Amino acid sequence: MTSAPARSTEAGHATVLVRDHGVADYARTWTAMRDFTERRDALTPDEIWLVEHPPVYTLGINGRDEAFDNPAGIPLIRSDRGGQITYHGPGQIIAYVLMDLRRRGWGVKRLVTALEQAVIDLLAARGITAARRAGAPGVYVQERKIAQLGLRVRRGASYHGLSFNVDMDHEPFRRIKPCGYAGLETTDLARLVGGEPARMATVKPELLARLLDNLGYNGREDS
Repeated sequence: MTSAPARSTEAGHATVLVRDHGVADYARTWTAMRDFTERRDALTPDEIWLVEHPPVYTLGINGRDEAFDNPAGIPLIRSDRGGQITYHGPGQIIAYVLMDLRRRGWGVKRLVTALEQAVIDLLAARGITAARRAGAPGVYVQERKIAQLGLRVRRGASYHGLSFNVDMDHEPFRRIKPCGYAGLETTDLARLVGGEPARMATVKPELLARLLDNLGYNGREDS
């Protein structure tokens, strides 16, 4: 694919290219993100990749290899993102944010705050109060984690991103120390809306809209 130049607006915020990859293997997606970041240059548009992964545990660069009960034989992959161990699986939206931070003049903290706020805004629109937790990136509802963050910055650009629990099996989370915290409970949108369907087909565009707003993009293209 040949990348078109990013189109800047008066505010200096470019159009972002959105790719919906559907269900995709974690390792192949990670390799593609890393390769994209290595190839990009000052004119390469930012991209957001939306994806669901088959069941997989990932261990970030801050994580330690620890034995845990894994009767389902879910693969464990050591990744180059920040953070510790987490789980990805069906019913969870992943938004990988491939942003040229140097071009935007953003630091990692600002990106983390924007990603968290996108989830907080989505939940607020449904009457659900969510919050950040100092020293533990992500979004929490009543002390239960509903969104996880892990990022990598290379050559002034980010990859990896945000995972948002929509309607998923939480048993794999209970077999690890999610994000390094023993006993940390997780939740999802379906459990919070009291029987209202939480369908990926409707929640995904809602999350994307919140991301575009909080990341400051003035336009989008789809691929």
